[in-house]
Amino acid sequence: MGEPMRIRATRAGDLVEVKVLMKHRMISRLSWDTLGKLNLPHFIQTVRGTCNDKPILYVHFGGSVARDPYLAFKFKGGKQGDRIVISWIDTEGDTRTDEILVV
Repeated sequence: MGEPMRIRATRAGDLVEVKVLMKHRMISRLSWDTLGKLNLPHFIQTVRGTCNDKPILYVHFGGSVARDPYLAFKFKGGKQGDRIVISWIDTEGDTRTDEILVV
């Protein structure tokens, strides 16, 4: 399980803007460590977002996304106090889920 994500969700007019900072090493290629052991790619593959259990985001990352990815998006229909849930799964099956309320 990764470190907690930093999430901010703010409402402006009829749009809600969500900003997410995910902490992850994002190793995108095969590499060798100092002991000669092969390290396989290890990166976030899928990111999902919901607002009050309704899907608002689905992203499939590849190996070219940088370490500690930052993601920002907007959607219509959210209200102050709605629950935003962001979750990810990586290539090793590790997951992280965090939530925040819209302000």
